[in-house]
Amino acid sequence: EDAFHGAKKTIRRPTGASQTGTINVKIPAGITSGKKIRLAGQGKGGMGKKSGNLYLEVNIAPHANYRLEEKDIYFNLPIVPWVAALCAKFTVPTLSGKINLTITANAKSGQKMRLKGRGLPGKEPGDQFVILQIMVPPASSAQAKQLYQQMAEELSFNPREKLEQTL
Repeated sequence: EDAFHGAKKTIRRPTGASQTGTINVKIPAGITSGKKIRLAGQGKGGMGKKSGNLYLEVNIAPHANYRLEEKDIYFNLPIVPWVAALCAKFTVPTLSGKINLTITANAKSGQKMRLKGRGLPGKEPGDQFVILQIMVPPASSAQAKQLYQQMAEELSFNPREKLEQTL
């Protein structure tokens, strides 16, 4: 969230710096891992010389719901098989707020849906990708097992068909 929205943080001054205490740091919106923030005059000064600059290297911590690659944000959306087959509308979270998303019929697990400009901000903002993750309900009851058996009998679907032809 800090890399997306920007933030103000207070950090402890590194040991060996000419000043002591804490430093207020402004985290710019859209910053990515590996970038440096320059704090003018906050570094160690030489003997009789004024303080130099302090450079902080940004390391973005993992997020519970999102994955960051450069300026693009990835979000896994778990769905059930009948939603993937039939279509549905969902409210999906983004770091700039919730949006409505329509999943079209015959969606595939791993399918990416691009939300243009919803990644990290900047001159060229990144995108957010919603990745569909089809979750199969467990056959933990007699009724569920019966439904799966009915599907096996009525649907002629073999996801390994092309693989089997090459063996």
